[in-house]
Amino acid sequence: MKFFYSHRVALTALGVALLVLFAFGTCFFALGSSAAGTQKPVVVLDAGHGGIDAGVRGTLTGVKESDLNLSLVRILQEKFEAAGFEAVLTRKTEAGLYGTTAPGHKKRDMAARAKIIGEASPALVLSVHQNFFSDSARRGAQAFYLLGSASSKALACALQSALNLMPECVKKTSPVAGDYYILKCSSAPSAIVECGFLSNPEDEQLLVTGEYREKLASAIFEGALTYLSSAS
Repeated sequence: MKFFYSHRVALTALGVALLVLFAFGTCFFALGSSAAGTQKPVVVLDAGHGGIDAGVRGTLTGVKESDLNLSLVRILQEKFEAAGFEAVLTRKTEAGLYGTTAPGHKKRDMAARAKIIGEASPALVLSVHQNFFSDSARRGAQAFYLLGSASSKALACALQSALNLMPECVKKTSPVAGDYYILKCSSAPSAIVECGFLSNPEDEQLLVTGEYREKLASAIFEGALTYLSSAS
């Protein structure tokens, strides 16, 4: 679905100013690492689902969660790389990571993601998903962190703050703790971002547009850089 890989790069003047400031700070961090003889700081970007595991689907358009996740991750990849990071993607195509569709494919898929994350030695991990709920009135983006992990919570709080500042945010919310496998694959700060509810018509209509995905990725990017600047 090529539609989901197109996006607009135009931002408001305020958004551009924020990104320049954040990117400058991050590039300074990256240059400092390079001067010390180390590699670029690594971020792992995990696009949830893929292949026969489409995740949830939009109630209006039938859009697949897996397509939206990958589209957002590719936008994030561009932003992080432009700021001096090495971005490692767990899933680079529409396919899943399970190898074969034989029983146990989900377990194999998650194990493959864990291996990629572990081998990357990342500075942080972001896993991108879409939400679904029986009550179609529920909407909005929300960050999730690993229960008991201070760094995961701090990252999720920074992400949530950035998401809550989006003009499209109709209700400010707080990050949620839980026992999530994908957040236990590395000791690095890790968080899940559920970017919206595909069970909600308003969220779905936003998420299927490249313009909104660009805005959403910018908020996630800014939240991640806020965390990194405070943790350094």
